[in-house]
Amino acid sequence: MQKFNPAFSGSDVKKYFLAKNLKKDLPSSIVVFLVALPLCLGIALASGAELFAGLITGIIGGIVVASCSGSQLSVSGPAAGLTVIVLGAITSLGSYPTFLLAVVLAGVFQLILGLVKAGTIGNYFPSSVIEGMLAAIGLILILKQLPHALGVDTDFSGDEGFFQQDHENTFSAISAAIGHFSLAAVVISLLSILILLFWPKVRQLAIVPAPLIVVVIGVVGTLIFAGTANALRADQMVKIPVVGGFAEFMGLFTTPDFSQLTNKNVYIVALTIAVVASLETLLSIEAIDKIDPIKRVSPTNRELLAQGIGNIASGMIGGLPMTSVIVRSSANVNAGARTKMSAIFHGVWLLLSLLFIPQIINMIPLSCLAAILLVTGYRLTRISLFKHMYHKGWDQFVPFVVTIVAVLFTDLLKGVAVGMLVSIFYLLRTNMRNPYFYRITNEGDKKNIRIKLAEEVSFLNKAAIQVVLTNIPRETNVIIDGSNARYIDPDVLETIFNYKHNAYTKGIIVTLENVKKHYTVPKLTNKVLEDINK
Repeated sequence: MQKFNPAFSGSDVKKYFLAKNLKKDLPSSIVVFLVALPLCLGIALASGAELFAGLITGIIGGIVVASCSGSQLSVSGPAAGLTVIVLGAITSLGSYPTFLLAVVLAGVFQLILGLVKAGTIGNYFPSSVIEGMLAAIGLILILKQLPHALGVDTDFSGDEGFFQQDHENTFSAISAAIGHFSLAAVVISLLSILILLFWPKVRQLAIVPAPLIVVVIGVVGTLIFAGTANALRADQMVKIPVVGGFAEFMGLFTTPDFSQLTNKNVYIVALTIAVVASLETLLSIEAIDKIDPIKRVSPTNRELLAQGIGNIASGMIGGLPMTSVIVRSSANVNAGARTKMSAIFHGVWLLLSLLFIPQIINMIPLSCLAAILLVTGYRLTRISLFKHMYHKGWDQFVPFVVTIVAVLFTDLLKGVAVGMLVSIFYLLRTNMRNPYFYRITNEGDKKNIRIKLAEEVSFLNKAAIQVVLTNIPRETNVIIDGSNARYIDPDVLETIFNYKHNAYTKGIIVTLENVKKHYTVPKLTNKVLEDINK
């Protein structure tokens, strides 16, 4: 094998790393394709749209969005979190072409969000909440895919909510599956899990991707059990539309109804989709960056622009709204992807499978795909993660656990919102406890108290400072030192100045050192950024 030579020219270096990355990106793209295929179909079904709409969304999410995105590992496509919104929107707007117009406008709104730099919102999610969300997604994958691995639950929509479209919940679906499992599905899923865990550990075998072997075993297993009492049914297999020819393929596309541009309900739906899809995307991007082996940071504003372009393209030809999706992205990372070429290739495979090999794809059992997601879930929610978060302290561990529980029993956005509230509580508690430092000295019978304010003193510190000042005993000298403070909130300043004005009634002498009458909020200006980059 040729080793990298530092003396290569720039073009040689580029070719070297492209070839090196493709060795990982191509196999991982097949894994993502196999995971995304049934999810695209299932989400379209759950959304009340044609199956083709889910596929076209996955194709655009792979080819168009990944090409425009700055994220190297994110995979976009139809999202389970939008199914309820999409189903209700199609019904309320009265027709699918009118809904497509809302999807196009949602893309336009996302472009605007990207241009006004709204992607920075993603930087304000605490790491404990993001880690909790990832662990919750891992547990959801395990819990949701167990029925599929047992060959019972044939609704492969990838719904992340606790309550399902079929009126079951996560645990009742597992309970029902255990009593009515399929022997063929269990055998295929168990073999698949063993291969996924142990195949990569054998160096000679690792050249062939384990998920590809899993799919082959799934197809072979289906053929072995065919004609027996344990044969897999058609609803336990992947279902991809079989297109008869180019004319039939072109007939599947639908265009938006632009005559509804004056319909205010279209704009309400579009804004709802844009906000929810953007939040899910930012959460996904933040989470995927956490598990990126190379620890790259994705440009969030560019991601919003890419998602906007993708939703405009999807809406124009009959697709569903899309987001960056954690399940597919996690599978991409765990399959060893290195660059966005994996996501782009997965979109190409979706397109080619629809055009040329739908019959072969329909021979893949859902149980072997469930095995891939079970192993992905296991890697996301490993025991070592819980130990790591526990050792970081209660202020990190409690929001982490609360986020997991909330996501499990509600859905992604609600669960993260609950985790954020708990995280903010700990932040406020810490902030309120650390607005100042003090030192007490004695001069004869009189006490001297020096209160040194912290670097940032916000309105949240007002109560703590007021309590301390109120409880200072009579006949005390108080020095309030603001030399370290870069910013003091006006409410806190008012409290300090009022205290200084009234303290003489208790025989307290107050001296203010380096405390200004007004502070401006420090800003990271373009000039500062330019100076940093020099």
